[in-house]
Amino acid sequence: MRTLIKNGTIVTAIDEFVGDVLVEGEKIIAVGAQLDATADEIIDAKGKYVLPGGVDQHVHYSFEFKGERVRGFETSNAAVAGGTTTVVEFVNQEQGKGMADTIFEMDKNEVAPQAMADYSYHAVVCDPVDKTFEEIADLPNRGISTVKLFMAYKGMPFHSDDEALYKALKAAKEAGVTVMVHCENADVIDLLQKKLVAEGKTDPYYHAVSRPARVELEATQRVINLAAMVEAPVYIVHVTAKSVMEAIRSAKNEGLPVYGETCVQYLMLEEDDLAKPNFEGAKYVMSPALRTKADQEALWEAFDNGWLNAISTDHCGFDWESQKHMGIDDFTNIPNGAPGVENRLGILWTYGVNTGKISRQRFVDLFATTPAKNMGLDHCKGHIGVGMDADIVLYDPNGSSVISNENSLHGVDYSTFEGYKQEGKVDKVFLRGKLVVDEGEFIGEKGDGKFIPGKPFALCFDDAQAAKELKNV
Repeated sequence: MRTLIKNGTIVTAIDEFVGDVLVEGEKIIAVGAQLDATADEIIDAKGKYVLPGGVDQHVHYSFEFKGERVRGFETSNAAVAGGTTTVVEFVNQEQGKGMADTIFEMDKNEVAPQAMADYSYHAVVCDPVDKTFEEIADLPNRGISTVKLFMAYKGMPFHSDDEALYKALKAAKEAGVTVMVHCENADVIDLLQKKLVAEGKTDPYYHAVSRPARVELEATQRVINLAAMVEAPVYIVHVTAKSVMEAIRSAKNEGLPVYGETCVQYLMLEEDDLAKPNFEGAKYVMSPALRTKADQEALWEAFDNGWLNAISTDHCGFDWESQKHMGIDDFTNIPNGAPGVENRLGILWTYGVNTGKISRQRFVDLFATTPAKNMGLDHCKGHIGVGMDADIVLYDPNGSSVISNENSLHGVDYSTFEGYKQEGKVDKVFLRGKLVVDEGEFIGEKGDGKFIPGKPFALCFDDAQAAKELKNV
């Protein structure tokens, strides 16, 4: 089947022009002005922006916290309805089992039958024995191009110490696997949490007090040093603070291959949201914690300078009433995380593009193109071009609405951005050529999504090699 999308304003990471996109089957076969082509269906996109489907490189559909589990891929229609057509899921290794075996057992039993967006995977180290680090060399053969380690969460299976970080960085460097790290000093957080609870300071706001920016900064600096010892690239996930961004900037200025992302909530929300009455603050308990307005401004500034290269969501769908309330008397028992994948495009367009903080080209770069490159998915995702998957979003910039959980698809009982204004809307979404959102309504089916293997030696390695060659000139 052929579909011709005509007269839309096509936006890529480097260009913007009025033109047409011709789709045949699952692929884009032509892009240009006034294409002379026959098609089974012609869609007039005049007045709308034609964007590549978003790539959210940081989501959690299988995360567990103290016995509670998030909503799974049965809610991945929320991503698609929000213009994100590819998500990359973190899968925590099961004790005594290989990382890839853990991933593909879950894929077969849970993900493949239910996924409504395309997806890829990050492996997460939870059993830091030599066998685990030896497995990293084989991950690319299974289509896994990244591995994540948590420096936070002392006492939990997914916490990693410096030895594990060093071994992972060393093994990953040889295999072309990108190491992604959650940077917070677990020991200091543990001490602060115990002190605050002993003092009777148990409200959600004290989550932020127990995780100040310096615990994130210290861990970031530490893993940058470990990566430098190994001469390996490293990717810092969900950067929240100006000081942490500056640490990444300083490393880049030294020629070190250090990269980072932030998430939508860290651009929009503040630590004062944790102090909302009637336990409402629990909705905003996430790690690292929310910061200040000054930190938000610094993160926005980082995009145009290349100090951070992606905006993700860290989507994590815990219910407020039935799950987050388990911490009603002790903030340390509140499951960490918040939903957000459905609102990423709308929030960034409204508060980024329309306020002049980022251009439309930069938006596409941060929303789709560079996340695909980071994950080794840019052979088919993140760009409108010939040969790419026909993941296409038609965004209507006209009109406005108010974000409400009443019409959200993420499956939990609250919206992180409840009451926020959204300018424009997602009108249509194509997933590999199939229309899955029409006039803003999701019309796809469970199982529409498929696994997309990531390729090794992705963007972080390309940039690292370029820096090394320049240094040797």
